[in-house]
Amino acid sequence: MVSKVMRTTRPRPHETALPRPVMLAIGGDSASGKTTLAGGLVEAIGRDRCTSICVDDYHRYDRAERQNLPFTALNPDCNYVDIMEQHLQMLATGQPILTPVYDHSTGTLARPQYVRPREFVIVEGLLLLSTKLSRACFDISVFLDPPEDLRRAWKMRRDTTLRGYSREQVVADLARRECDSADHIRPQRRYADIVVRFAPEAVPKDPPPPLSAELLLRPTVQHPPLSHILTNDDRAAMHLMVVRDDDGTPVDCLHVHGDAGAEESQLLQKVIWDGVADKREMPRGLGEISPGTRSEPLAVTQLLLFYHLLQEV
Repeated sequence: MVSKVMRTTRPRPHETALPRPVMLAIGGDSASGKTTLAGGLVEAIGRDRCTSICVDDYHRYDRAERQNLPFTALNPDCNYVDIMEQHLQMLATGQPILTPVYDHSTGTLARPQYVRPREFVIVEGLLLLSTKLSRACFDISVFLDPPEDLRRAWKMRRDTTLRGYSREQVVADLARRECDSADHIRPQRRYADIVVRFAPEAVPKDPPPPLSAELLLRPTVQHPPLSHILTNDDRAAMHLMVVRDDDGTPVDCLHVHGDAGAEESQLLQKVIWDGVADKREMPRGLGEISPGTRSEPLAVTQLLLFYHLLQEV
């Protein structure tokens, strides 16, 4: 079980003037869906209650400087990991930080930004779970693990449309990053409380349905009870099964099919939401990929994370 050191050392709100925020880590490789997942949670919680940052801005070098280096932005040596750790500790204890800003559209370092933690702090990034100290700052952590061919397609689309790269540059960049990804990014998967894999269905259909979601629910945190509603009758849309984790440990795995209907998905969402202590209204807008486009597996994933955030309040 991951040791959440900061949970025992951080002062509680009644012991200090600075309230302790609830901290969520969203890790994963480049273009694995971290920003989409985080953005939906921010909208669901409300921007007045949530602070969201990306620690991929802690680069030591800009894009031009990195061209002559023997490692890539995925390597800890290319980032101020020690400053990232310090800032995460400050946020976890309710203190503001002056975070660096990296402009991904130009590849240059911009003016730092003053960030004050609100009730919930959502942090995304490549190296979030890479050190014991950074992992200890979070109440809940998730790692996004899409199939590699899908992640590469997402990266190609994002970098050529939003970040000014040509297709040839993206292909070359992926090749350069492969070693650092294998050595420094993918090993972080083992430390996450929840591993999320958005992927096409195993059995092809015509036309292909939206991506399914497979959620590995590790016992490092208390998950909502799901087995009593995910019976054989519900397996057409979603099911819960026991699988072997990387270390051989049995662990629950929730699979939500890409073609799950809104009615079936809402049944599962209601069960998850029934475990929320304050019984507030279920948030709207979950599962939105783009205006007018909704994914039920994404909605279930976001609601499950929202559930965990509210359990820590």
